[in-house]
Amino acid sequence: MKALLLTLLCAPAVAAAAGGEFFDDFSQGDLDALRTSGWVLREGTGHPGLPGSRFSPTQLSLGAGLLTLKLATDGTPANTTLAQLCGPRKFLVGTTTARVRLRDTPGSRDPIIQSFFLASPLKHDYDPDFSEVDFEYLPHGGWGEPETRLYGVSWHTVRIDPWQSFNQASILQGSFDGWQLLTVQVEATRTRHYVNGRLIGEHTGRNVPSQPMAISFNHWLAAGAVAGAPREYAFEVDWVLHTAGRTFSPKAMQARAAALRQQGVARRDTVPDSGLTSECNL
Repeated sequence: MKALLLTLLCAPAVAAAAGGEFFDDFSQGDLDALRTSGWVLREGTGHPGLPGSRFSPTQLSLGAGLLTLKLATDGTPANTTLAQLCGPRKFLVGTTTARVRLRDTPGSRDPIIQSFFLASPLKHDYDPDFSEVDFEYLPHGGWGEPETRLYGVSWHTVRIDPWQSFNQASILQGSFDGWQLLTVQVEATRTRHYVNGRLIGEHTGRNVPSQPMAISFNHWLAAGAVAGAPREYAFEVDWVLHTAGRTFSPKAMQARAAALRQQGVARRDTVPDSGLTSECNL
């Protein structure tokens, strides 16, 4: 029976590998090795950072097989430093899963956002080719609402300033402090978001991505922080896996990641290059 169970678990993983896959368990020794393996460490300003805040590679770190994304602030944009990491821009139809440790900070009301997403560049306001699917966790509330909540969103398009967005969102209220398995399936006519194997939303129509996207993680601050003493927040990423062109369950994706690790594979990328630049923004 045990041998049969192992066969069933490994069967979808073998199929996924045949279709092309991207896997990283963030066991690189330093940030230079992270860059060499194809990741972009964001620098400078821009959305979603508050005007006056900045992104810096110093807010990213590696250790114990984890990627840590830190956010430092005193509540003012000028003293706010954010983190973002982006992969190559070549992912569209398929399944993407990340194991992340989201974190609450009891007592804080800073509107921080801990995010795992795939996105293409926004070339101009209301760009019809803009594509994004994301998970965004607001442990202290924000965006005009005080509640702690987790979003799964599929995007049609957006205008940044003044803000106007067109998307389809699924929302889970309450704390998600701790390790979470986040999965998004992108098909030709729909997307599905899963949290720990639970389907939280299915999105269709113009919200379905149409352009290759970059896998990304970021940690940023929305408007509404109160100026005061310096403080710092962090969340971690254990691994990320994408299977190109195939739809797999969160359980199958988790089994595949475990199998790769058991085989001693820390990183694999057999997804064909798109020739597109990862701009590492949004």
